[in-house]
Amino acid sequence: MTKDVTPYERETVSTDAGEARVTWYEGTRPWTVLALGHGAGGGVEARDLQALAGALPAHGVTVALVEQPWRVAGKKVAPAPKTLDTGWRALWPALARPGLPVIAGGRSAGARVVCRTGRELGATAVLALSFPLHPPGRPERSRADELLGTGLPTLVVQGGNDPFGRPEEYPDGPYELVEIPYGDHGFALPKRAPLGQEEALALLVDGVAGWIAGLR
Repeated sequence: MTKDVTPYERETVSTDAGEARVTWYEGTRPWTVLALGHGAGGGVEARDLQALAGALPAHGVTVALVEQPWRVAGKKVAPAPKTLDTGWRALWPALARPGLPVIAGGRSAGARVVCRTGRELGATAVLALSFPLHPPGRPERSRADELLGTGLPTLVVQGGNDPFGRPEEYPDGPYELVEIPYGDHGFALPKRAPLGQEEALALLVDGVAGWIAGLR
């Protein structure tokens, strides 16, 4: 994987939910944009988002890491899903500005946002990292309808030990799924896992890169 790729531009975007921020990583001979939103418990420093931003530009993918207004404002608690959707919708013109097809992606709560809004915004596909299929310990509160209703080519990347939904809990549907063995909700691995952390991130990057290449 390519590491320590320097972002070439950061911009602030005004939305009805407050000011959001986009950090751009330019692809080599770019042919698509992958916009990635963060989850409710962290920001764009998440290991999976950073790994993709570091590696995918070499595959012709410009990566845009999107920070929702609540995160830019320094708040610790994410707002309601409706407010997250409002912020994402307002960001879309900036994400589409390069004039390239845009893949809508996000992790956890950000994955739910892109599943709900991708088709209406004109995304070409949806990437759902650590999609929270249900709250931990509450499988009866399934959010599968959001995932199954994207209406777009969809890839889920899920940790094998994610308490928000392990791969075997997912229903059949029109999407692809890449499992990161032993990974938790943040794709962290237990110390005794036979797979190393760098190997796990390489699996994630390779799975996403291969799927994106298939969209071309």
